[in-house]
Amino acid sequence: MNLIAFWRDHSAEFAGLLTRHLFLVAVSTLVAIAIGVPAGILAAKRPRLGAPLVWIANVAQTIPSLAMFGFLLPLPFVGGLGARVAIVVLILYALLPIVRTTAAGVTSVDPALVEAGTALGMTPRQLLRQVELPLALPSIVAGIRVAAVIGVGTATIAAAVGAGGLGEYIFRGLAMVDPTVILAGAVPAAMLALAIDFTLHWVERRLQRAATAPRRPSRSAAGITAAVLLAIVAVSAIIARESRPAIRVGSKNFTEQLILGELAAQAIEARTSLRVERRLNLGGTFICDRAIRGGDIDVYPEYSGTALTAIFKAPVLTDRSAVLNEVRRRYADVGLTLLDPLGFENTFAILVRGDDARRLGLSTIEDAAAHAPGWRAGFGYEFLQRADGYPGLADRYGLTFAAPPLAMDLSLIYRALAERQVDLIAGDATSGLIEAYGLTMLRDNRHYFPPYDAAFVARSATLLAHPGMREALQSLSGRISVEDMRRMNHAVDAGRRDPADVARRFLQEIRR
Repeated sequence: MNLIAFWRDHSAEFAGLLTRHLFLVAVSTLVAIAIGVPAGILAAKRPRLGAPLVWIANVAQTIPSLAMFGFLLPLPFVGGLGARVAIVVLILYALLPIVRTTAAGVTSVDPALVEAGTALGMTPRQLLRQVELPLALPSIVAGIRVAAVIGVGTATIAAAVGAGGLGEYIFRGLAMVDPTVILAGAVPAAMLALAIDFTLHWVERRLQRAATAPRRPSRSAAGITAAVLLAIVAVSAIIARESRPAIRVGSKNFTEQLILGELAAQAIEARTSLRVERRLNLGGTFICDRAIRGGDIDVYPEYSGTALTAIFKAPVLTDRSAVLNEVRRRYADVGLTLLDPLGFENTFAILVRGDDARRLGLSTIEDAAAHAPGWRAGFGYEFLQRADGYPGLADRYGLTFAAPPLAMDLSLIYRALAERQVDLIAGDATSGLIEAYGLTMLRDNRHYFPPYDAAFVARSATLLAHPGMREALQSLSGRISVEDMRRMNHAVDAGRRDPADVARRFLQEIRR
């Protein structure tokens, strides 16, 4: 019932994400057909020429989808955020089954039929078009069926690079630790895959029954060709649509960033006539930084200490003003502007369970270091690698654990601590889950972490072109306290409220 209520309350958004998902799968599959069928024919007729194509398709299939997106993001023309890179990745994954089944279908045609056609004076081109391809169509459709189902699943991951689709609900639900939101994306994606599989299976069986009547399949092939042409037109249309002027607001992939991204988007929409495109839930710090430098987004929320140590690899500073000035200067050198802080700091929070803190008398990280050799730790992927992360923290406090720290997603790390899967984690000081799970934040008594003032980073050229955008973002500067941020995070994480609704209510409060 909660799932149905969610779909009902978000019907317009859900329809848009479902349409986007269908578009990504349809376009990528049709373009893959246009590439894969000729490649399969070549592999069947000219094995020496076709073998490298099959090998390339095999290699592409073995690369994990997230890694594939990472490889393509920085590349010109095919890279960047949005539908373009998603379609390219989906095409690469769809090629192998189409190439293989096409080659298998062509080579499995009865040689007697080929000899009969040759005896009737048919040219190799006529044989291919009128005999071999019609008889191979059931096999080709079977490959298209596999490719389309793979595409439905892989398209959910494309949400991580701003391509939209049902994966947005899945990533949003992971960030909020909300099973209802996860299922809101996962269930329709599964149903869509089943529907496509059933439909293409029906087409495959019809073609098998009609395999002795070549003309019908020939018309089917002509229809597929027409659909491919329509897909190419559709790709051009969406690229043109996405290139229209818009302010693209990005964010990382955890609750606070979703809320801050919505605050920025709604503030711009309320104070200007600019069209705003949300590209939230993009991933970690480095994806967002690459996106804004490459022009794929125009603004996103960042933290001063994170920018200093993780992005610019500068030495750790502890003076708040010095950090802000240094980060602002470094951003200016690359054409970006760090706006005034929003009013709160979100430092790393070293957390333990509240009952453990009371039982062992823990109040500082130094207190915990004495018990750490018998504990298990869990940290986010970035924290394990960053200059202001685990390696330096372990050195500063002499931390050692019973086993190497577990690497896990930030959306799951608080629950892992509460459920005793780990005994110490690094979370966010403003997280609403600290209170929800009864966790205790240990004081950084040796002052290891730099200040982490939250502020929006924007492309300087965009701010100059749209002065109203700067005014809208600056209207939030100094208006969000630590208590405000914790309350909003708690409303999403523990109260299961939508980040957009939480942001909207907060903006209404500060306008009164």
